[in-house]
Amino acid sequence: MEENLISKKELLELTKISYGQLYRWKRKKIIPEDWFIKKSSFTGQETFFPREKILERVKRIKNMKDEASLDDLAEIFSSKLSDVMLTGSEISNRKIIIKNVIQICYPSENMDKIYSFNEVLYMDVVQRYLMDGGISIEESKIVFETIKSSYSNYLEKNCEIVFIRKMGVGISMILALPNQIYFESLAKIIMRLQINKCIEELKLKLEELF
Repeated sequence: MEENLISKKELLELTKISYGQLYRWKRKKIIPEDWFIKKSSFTGQETFFPREKILERVKRIKNMKDEASLDDLAEIFSSKLSDVMLTGSEISNRKIIIKNVIQICYPSENMDKIYSFNEVLYMDVVQRYLMDGGISIEESKIVFETIKSSYSNYLEKNCEIVFIRKMGVGISMILALPNQIYFESLAKIIMRLQINKCIEELKLKLEELF
């Protein structure tokens, strides 16, 4: 067996998932079909997988499956949409993110800058906060810096971004779900958004355009 491959038997034993789960995820395209590699072995034919990719994918699925349906996971893991790269002009012209929000988040960039899916997601979160009307433009920059700097620590986990205000001072934070948070009486929760729901809705919006 090549070093970078893992057998189906070893995968099931190592990750503690069942044969049925593995092939259910395959049918739902949560695990790409081309990761199922048939190779000859002394027992006939055996299925192997790219070791690092499959172990990371199974870990992410297990972290999310209690909070998201299989259909939701299929959307989240859709490589077609996650790999989308768009310029600021394309994002604005296609009404994904309005121009003012792009300029708030990336003030030093022109509209020819190319943005990744995650960068569009960060702007989408800011846009949702601003459209809700509960925060100012300056406070929206706090939300943007929070998700931009911290979201990588929560990738593929169910989490939410929360904005609170106390005596006129705004604070933004990302919290893993489920959670229970309590604040003193002077602090007020202005808005909270589940990031996975934002991802699903953004992907659906992009899917309609591509």
